[in-house]
Amino acid sequence: MRLSRYFLPVLKETPSEAQIVSHRLMLRAGMIKQASAGIYSWLPLGYKVLKNIEAIVHEEQQRAGHIPMLMPTLQSADLWRESGRYDAYGPEMLRITDRHGRDMLYGPTNEEMITDIFKGAVGSYKDLPLTLYHIQWKFRDEIRPRFGVMRGREFLMKDGYNFDLTKEDALHAYNRHLVSYLRTYERMGLQAIPMRADSGPIGGDDTHEFLVLAETGESEVFYDAEITDLKFGDREIDYDDKAQCAAVLDEFTSRYARTDETHDEAEFAKVPEDRRRTARGIEVGQIFYFGTKYSDALGALVDDGKGGRVPVHMGSHGIGVSRLLGAIIEASHDDKGIIWPEGVTPFHCGIVNLRQGDSDCDAACESLYARLTALGLEPLYDDREERAGGKFATMDLIGLPWRITVGPRGLKNGVVELTSRRTGESEEMSAEAAVARIASIYGKG
Repeated sequence: MRLSRYFLPVLKETPSEAQIVSHRLMLRAGMIKQASAGIYSWLPLGYKVLKNIEAIVHEEQQRAGHIPMLMPTLQSADLWRESGRYDAYGPEMLRITDRHGRDMLYGPTNEEMITDIFKGAVGSYKDLPLTLYHIQWKFRDEIRPRFGVMRGREFLMKDGYNFDLTKEDALHAYNRHLVSYLRTYERMGLQAIPMRADSGPIGGDDTHEFLVLAETGESEVFYDAEITDLKFGDREIDYDDKAQCAAVLDEFTSRYARTDETHDEAEFAKVPEDRRRTARGIEVGQIFYFGTKYSDALGALVDDGKGGRVPVHMGSHGIGVSRLLGAIIEASHDDKGIIWPEGVTPFHCGIVNLRQGDSDCDAACESLYARLTALGLEPLYDDREERAGGKFATMDLIGLPWRITVGPRGLKNGVVELTSRRTGESEEMSAEAAVARIASIYGKG
């Protein structure tokens, strides 16, 4: 993409309504535009990052054996009345009446709908285990939507639902989701700590939230500092191996880590004093096991192979896809702008032409652009008639991890400049070497 042809409405001034870093930078970088309170249009740059995050979520869900589908945003109130949640959910649910007088709602979650789908199609233990998921827009009518996409009313969410014959099988699904979430967040450059949490309106006794530590987090969290040393890394795991998945859960949850809702001072006091930490955290996902709560209420029964019919054991598992974008910025920025991790960056690198219109500079930039594109990479070429300082400021603001700078002086010496956004370090090298370095970073070499 050439910046002269791209839609990137960057702002020089920070809008007064933006209270936290991610909101300020997303508005300034031309990633979003507010449509109404807590509801945003996703402009091209923001949409690219959102789709990259969504792609990682899909890949890791399917790696774990979970099956994608898509459910509608609008749901019938009848199902929610069957489960008892229609009146209990509260004013966060947007209730709608259609032209025929039928009560509808804009779904905040999908336990009822997925259970209804399941019970209409599955009747035997032979069809289990089964985990279905989708990535869909949700709506919760927050009383005070703020902080941009961190606490909006409309948001994109991955929610998945497991169906199992026994509690043991369902807890394996719980563990499997925990493993897949650890992989998901690390691929995005995040450390998301699983913390014992409160189940809220979803229900159930077993639940962990995944929180990214950040000063602007909405939750106060308490944890053993040892947990921040844990990394899942690129280890291979067999998702069908119950012992292997349980071992990962034990590794990442055996140390104290809780939100303020479940914090226990007596338990926390058992952590060595030099390892006790209190901080703020941003919730980016949650996993639940809630047994037969919905299958009992909605009649989701299967033959158990012993002549009986039993309710299936269920769990639900969510990742805040649009919220993740804000969380990544909160965790990865400086005073110049965003610093995207390579896993989610909207463009793999930027190309800055210091003297647009100079035949040698233009030719060198065109060659870099063509070579990178041929390798399956997406560069953003700043080909505008703009001063160098303005081009650098734009690249720093939008946060591409790598920048190749081309100027007349360097070309005379046969070099371009490769700069890391994260460290600020620059290195002169040939154009061929710069392309090879970028390719190797993204596994395209």
